[in-house]
Order: sequence, then C-alpha cells, then structure tokens
Amino acid sequence: QVQLVESGGGSVQAGGSLRLSCAASGLSVREYVLGWFRQAPGLDRDFVARFSKSGASTYYADSVKGRFTISRDNAKNTWYLRMNSLKPEDTAVYYCAAARYGTNLPNEYGYWGQGTQVTVSA
Repeated sequence: QVQLVESGGGSVQAGGSLRLSCAASGLSVREYVLGWFRQAPGLDRDFVARFSKSGASTYYADSVKGRFTISRDNAKNTWYLRMNSLKPEDTAVYYCAAARYGTNLPNEYGYWGQGTQVTVSA
C-alpha cells in the first residue's frame, strides 16, 4: 500500500521560510515523478514544483521560481520543498504527489499526501 506522509507546514510571517517533507512508503521514489502542489480555499489545486522523470531536472511554477527549491533523498525515499521569502499569497494547503511520467497536471498524479497547511501572515 502506497502512502505519502507530509510534514513541515505551519505559520510564518512574510519573508520567512519553511521546509516541507514528503516521506513515501510502498513505492520507490526513483521510479516516479515527484512533485508538489498547493490549493488555496475556493481555488483549484495548482502545480508548484516537480522533478523530471530521471530526477535530473526540476520545474517550477512562475509564481515560486527563485524562492522555492525542490530536493530529494532517494536513500530516505523522501523529497522536500524548501520555501523562502514566503508571501501571504503562498498561503495554501500543500500536497506532495507522485506520478508515473513527467507532467504538471494534478489529475495525472496517482498518489497524494494528506496535505499540510502553510499560512503566511503579512
């Protein structure tokens, strides 16, 4: 049974930083595209960042480029999202996800974490 468990969310002031973690069990992260999405109240779930299928490249939404960094530790079967220079508009529930091939479309991701709340105050 595949399980993705997130941790690291919380509340910070604008300009602060957080690091989210996603620990996977039941799958090998080497075989999947690993990504992060977020969903603010009343809005669709949006792409934030992901790796390529090989893991050698990374992709980011324009809104987070230069501020967020996705990374991974294959030995721990875990990936991360480092978020710097946080803004109030980054407030959302953040989800980690895994897909069989490279895509930014949330519907193409078959496995999801439970979500973790990130709140950024002005």
